Amino acid sequence: MIGIYLMGFVILVAGVGGLGTAIAYLISPTERKLALMRPLSLAGIFAAVCSFSVGVATALSGLADAGAPTAEAVQMMVAGLAEAFIPLFAAFAFLSVAWLLVAAGMRRSA
Repeated sequence: MIGIYLMGFVILVAGVGGLGTAIAYLISPTERKLALMRPLSLAGIFAAVCSFSVGVATALSGLADAGAPTAEAVQMMVAGLAEAFIPLFAAFAFLSVAWLLVAAGMRRSA
C-alpha cells in the first residue's frame, strides 16, 4: 500500500516539478531555473529508487509470508518485482523529457 504513495511522490516530483521547471526554462532560460532543475532531478531519482526498493521489499515479503515457495507464490513475487520497476520507468521518462527541454532552452539562450 505504501508503494502507491511513493509512486505518487515520484510522479509529482519528477513529473510535474521537473517537467514544469523545464518548460519554464525553455520559455525563459535563466540560471535560477537551471539551478532549480538539478536538485529536482536528484529528488526524482531518489524518490524513484526509494519507491523501487519498497516494491522489491514488498514482493520479497509476500514470498516469505507464503511459507514454502510454491509456483503461485513465485509467480506473485515476479509480478510484484515487475510492478516495482514502474516508478523507475515513470521517473526517468519524465526526467528525460525534462532534460531534453532544458537542452533546447540552452540552445535557445546561446
